Amino acid sequence: MFKPRSLSLASATLCSTLVISGCANHLSQRSEHEERVERKLLEHSLQVDVGEPATLELPQRRVRIHELKTFDVTEFEVTRHYDRYTPYQPWREIYEIPLGAVTLVAGVGANIVNVITFGSLPDSVTKDWISYGVAGLNPFMNVPSHGRAQQNLAGIDEVQNDHHVEHSSLPWSESPVEVKAGNQSHELTTDRNGVLRINLLDSPFAEQDLSRITRLNLRVEDDQATIHTTASLPLSRSLRGKLIEAHGLIYDDLEDDEVSQWVHRVKRLSDLGLEEEASDLEQTLIEMTRNDPQLQHEFLRSLAKDAGRLVAVPASAE
Repeated sequence: MFKPRSLSLASATLCSTLVISGCANHLSQRSEHEERVERKLLEHSLQVDVGEPATLELPQRRVRIHELKTFDVTEFEVTRHYDRYTPYQPWREIYEIPLGAVTLVAGVGANIVNVITFGSLPDSVTKDWISYGVAGLNPFMNVPSHGRAQQNLAGIDEVQNDHHVEHSSLPWSESPVEVKAGNQSHELTTDRNGVLRINLLDSPFAEQDLSRITRLNLRVEDDQATIHTTASLPLSRSLRGKLIEAHGLIYDDLEDDEVSQWVHRVKRLSDLGLEEEASDLEQTLIEMTRNDPQLQHEFLRSLAKDAGRLVAVPASAE
């Protein structure tokens, strides 16, 4: 026979097991679905396109720079399963027990009516009322409540949907580029489209004697200095010979010159093959004479007669 002490211990253990198992009122499991994408970087590089021709024949050049990346991409469909339950709160039994008794009686009555009416009542009345009543009468369990429900992660299922290699090419936008001319280095910045504008007749190159510089060396490097690339842009001998003269034609004082000298400057730039610089100088002189219509007219007439250049006057300058 069992000793009284052993019986008491067994009874306490049984009660504790009932309390622990009965405290949580389990609800239906809930699942969440999402798509997850894993990208593994396979290759990372920079590309510099110095343009054509390979040798610089004119003072201006647009250099395009791109950042290239190659990824190994895997797409997953992820499902997370959660066990849901109503946590036990003893004070709720104050109203759940009497309410459970009423609901249980109502559920039994509803089932009797359902039999008489050949199953016309919904399950929410016949079954749910009885389940609610039984849970309410159980002092070790609260009735199910979705509003108070808590959840624990029960498991994760992952299914691979796709696997492919992805390439991206993005402009090296608004980023620094080191340009070395001889023993001098200059830091320039690309625009938002990843284009670096080089003008040998503009700062910082205008202050440097490029007559003996045979090439420009470009270096591009990311912020972490993990990747870099270099490129070179040779300068033609004819261009180097034109730069000093062209610089004087553009930047020497204009206000003390006569109209004929202005025309000579524009025509000479055009004769040197620097048509873009000639057009820029024309527009500068037109804007400079905007407040003197007579002088502006004389300049345009002389430009057409002596240089054979017909220039449309901007509306703001008329």
